[in-house]
Amino acid sequence: MRTKILTILVASGLILSAASCSKFLDQIPDDVLTVDDIFQSKTYVDNYLAQIYANIPNELSQRLGEQFSGPWTAGSDEAKYNWDFNYANNLNKSTWATTDGTVSNFWDNFYKSIRNATDFIDKIDGANEQEVTPAMKTRYKAEARALRAMYYFWLVRIYGPVPLIQTVLPVDAPLDEVLLPRNSFDECVQYIVSELDQAYIDLPLTPVNNEYGRITKGMVKAFKVEVLMLSASPLFNGNPDYAGVTNKDGTALFNATYDENKWKLAADAAKAFLDEFVPTTYDLFVQSNADPFMQAYLSTKNVMFTEWNKEWIFARPNSMNRSQYDKTPKHVGYTTDVQGAGALGVTQKMVDAYFMKNGLPISSNGSGYQQSGFSEFQAPFDVKARSTYNQWINREPRFYVGVTYNGSYWLNQSNNTKEVISIFELSGNSGRKQSTSDVSPTGYVVRKNVVTNSDNRGSVQLRLAQIYLDYAEALNEYNPNSSDILKYLNLIRERAGIPVYGSAQIPAPSGQAAMRTAIRKERQIELAFENTRYFDCRRWKTAATEFAGEVYGMNMFVDGNAFYEKTLIENRVFRQRDYLWPIPNAEILKNEFMVQNPGW
Repeated sequence: MRTKILTILVASGLILSAASCSKFLDQIPDDVLTVDDIFQSKTYVDNYLAQIYANIPNELSQRLGEQFSGPWTAGSDEAKYNWDFNYANNLNKSTWATTDGTVSNFWDNFYKSIRNATDFIDKIDGANEQEVTPAMKTRYKAEARALRAMYYFWLVRIYGPVPLIQTVLPVDAPLDEVLLPRNSFDECVQYIVSELDQAYIDLPLTPVNNEYGRITKGMVKAFKVEVLMLSASPLFNGNPDYAGVTNKDGTALFNATYDENKWKLAADAAKAFLDEFVPTTYDLFVQSNADPFMQAYLSTKNVMFTEWNKEWIFARPNSMNRSQYDKTPKHVGYTTDVQGAGALGVTQKMVDAYFMKNGLPISSNGSGYQQSGFSEFQAPFDVKARSTYNQWINREPRFYVGVTYNGSYWLNQSNNTKEVISIFELSGNSGRKQSTSDVSPTGYVVRKNVVTNSDNRGSVQLRLAQIYLDYAEALNEYNPNSSDILKYLNLIRERAGIPVYGSAQIPAPSGQAAMRTAIRKERQIELAFENTRYFDCRRWKTAATEFAGEVYGMNMFVDGNAFYEKTLIENRVFRQRDYLWPIPNAEILKNEFMVQNPGW
């Protein structure tokens, strides 16, 4: 296993607090060290670059929205947080506002990182060559350039088109330099792609000195794919809902004409990535086992926390893992190291989305799915067979990776003298009689990415499986007859241990629409709870259908068989305005050229 991480973050301690990272320069007294002095010392240069890295979101901290994490998992149809303070609940009720701190948090901090990256790029060439060699300067500049492009991508993905600020503005700059309108979406995409392309030239193929977490050629090429996928998708590619959105001077912010070539650009970028990096630099993670089902289970489970394995393309190192507590059930009566809150509940819709062991959806004839009753069944994470609700038996391996259901054998038994089994019924060790807040809202808990050692670990945010699915999706939209579509879709299914499309068991999807549905379904399952579903349904313009309406789970207010009754948990609201986050109100008030997103 590759163990070294971004050492400049660890050595400086900057990664431990996002707030301290963002204030690094502000904490240096002017009479001790000037900005120019920073570039006379390699240590200070490293610390400055670490500061730019430090605002990379830590999506393991979504409970409180710490370290710029977002409400992406529970803000989608995958899950629900039981805690009202989680901002996902505002999104799910469409009760959020332009004045909310969360709305401005990403804007403010990503732009702060963009400014710091720009300042670093401007000054690094003048760094003391006795301390920072020319080769270091070139590589450091490329890292900062790539990071700046990534922060812009995260902004555009949330807010749509934003102002592109390519210089560091002095505090006494005139208003005509400070107050800028939004650039068009296409301009933002072109800028981000060009910056990634430029950074690629001077980046290493693999991290120098094995400092995993630092930007490499593969990372920027993968992010290029993500930017172009966003650009090609229905939300931004000829969306009539945004046809009349303009700056105050009449400049259109969105292209209202559909352009199929945008899908080609995304597919070409994905193919270029695959040709250059797979399988030499990156490859699908497989953990061998004599039992094919167990191999698929172990592979799809451990890919998430075998740090820096070959499938990881981009990850945030040394991440504080708040989500471990959220995904560990209450487990009253057991040792404290296996007790959590279990407050991040999987929706019944997500439970039902997983395929059966034979690769068929639960709704298909011949799937073998049973809606009621119980059977003796040994899950791949268990040590023996147990009486299990029939809806949960003989499901595909990824189901057992993703979901903790009633009666599940817990992943970490620790030193308990009796088996740790998660019981979500009313009187169970993780039921509502134990707590009204630290409890699942749905009768299920997210299980994916739960590890034994949860502290300060790498948090993968982009892996090769996603690039495979990106490539298949983009190809299907502009060249639906390409054989590569089925090839890369089936590589995901094969690793997941289910029959591939076109096999004797399952026919290949017939036609572009059927293939589109299959690809989207595979993304929903393979990338579940990895913060992609929230953005996928938005870019596809399906969120108004997928995210709104009734959310179901088990009946957690009773014991026994009545617990297994499908129960309405909440009704969610999704308005047309909710496809894009609003521009923070403070930006609208202070900038006369800034226009708001539709509906806000």
